[in-house]
Amino acid sequence: MKSSRIYYGWVVVLIAFVTLLVSAGIRSMPSILMLPFEKEFGWNRGSISGVISTGIFLYGLMGPFSAALLERFGIRRMMVTSLAVLAISLSITPLMSSLWQFEILWGVVSGLATGMMANVLGVTITNHWFVEKRGLVIGMLTASAATGQLLFLPLLAQITVEAGWRTSVYSAVGILVLLIVIVAIWMRNDPYDVGVAPYGTKELVKPNKFKGNLFLTPLLALRSASRNKTFWLLAGTFFFCGFSTNGLIGTHLIPACGDYGIPEVMAAGLLALMGLFDLFGTTLSGWLSDRFDSRWLLFWYYGLRGLSLLFLPFALDSSPMMLLMFAVFYGLDWIATVPPTVKLATKEFGKEKSGMIFGWIVVAHQVGASTAAYGAGLLRELMGTYTVPFIAAGFVCLFAALMAIRISRNSGVGVQPIQQS
Repeated sequence: MKSSRIYYGWVVVLIAFVTLLVSAGIRSMPSILMLPFEKEFGWNRGSISGVISTGIFLYGLMGPFSAALLERFGIRRMMVTSLAVLAISLSITPLMSSLWQFEILWGVVSGLATGMMANVLGVTITNHWFVEKRGLVIGMLTASAATGQLLFLPLLAQITVEAGWRTSVYSAVGILVLLIVIVAIWMRNDPYDVGVAPYGTKELVKPNKFKGNLFLTPLLALRSASRNKTFWLLAGTFFFCGFSTNGLIGTHLIPACGDYGIPEVMAAGLLALMGLFDLFGTTLSGWLSDRFDSRWLLFWYYGLRGLSLLFLPFALDSSPMMLLMFAVFYGLDWIATVPPTVKLATKEFGKEKSGMIFGWIVVAHQVGASTAAYGAGLLRELMGTYTVPFIAAGFVCLFAALMAIRISRNSGVGVQPIQQS
């Protein structure tokens, strides 16, 4: 491996990219299953949204604890375990018949399993393997979430329409089994495992073992970060980020299109198109975050996203071309906010603490997403339309843009060291 012309860290990034891609595709499956579940089980949209909301929340809550687990037990072992748990959960799903079973399988188990394979995994891998090009790598791994929708949603939607939702679930299980084998064979935890230095340095350093308490250390990190203004601004903007992306659009765009007579496969194609453009937009965002002030990048990202969401109700009620314009414009900005947010968090709290603290920032993101997933479904039941949630999300994004430029230009003072009790 030492003599290979290709730095092995790029192999690790590729495996992580595919893993995050698959995890994101499966995490977004309930948006495809919402209408079939309404028809087969008679569950209303608000109840299904509540399950999705629980899954999104637990997905985010795993962030800071997954950072500790990844450091203690290793990246490869935790990835294999999470993929296996997710595969088991999906395998049981076609046998369910009650809403509480859906809550356990998709709200709890799937939420926790996919939470281990979220943005914190990308941050941990980047911090282990790269000194240079961190922004670019974070951008690539973040973009994989949108690419998961690009590859999986239209395919799974087509399978659901032609062969039923159970077949689409079993198809996802097959992909997970293949991925478990790939991760088990080729994934590595640290450059030291293959006898190379982190990218951008020539110093071969044995990684420090995680010595803290798996549950207490993330909580101490939160207590330490909570005294820092930058933490609250990053967490606040990320709350609105989650509110306006996977919680709202990722969960409700397909059923919203259904309200206007747009078929599921076509609506899933719109999400896939967003994923295609986000692959470009978020990777570009990582490149930009290595070169420009991340505060102003966030200002423009949130501001432009807010304008696109204010445009969405008009696009849905207008023509397919207007909806296509929304998909392109919004897709470029889908999760482009992640690389500059990671950059600011790492600068402020340091490489050692950034994984856990960014994990808590992701919790805020998923609380926002959970709020939107449930709230939008409830408002749709009460009002018969998604217009109010879409407009509200547009305005909160404009507010998030103003919050971003309140982050201090001198961010980087850091927090007090975490002390174990």
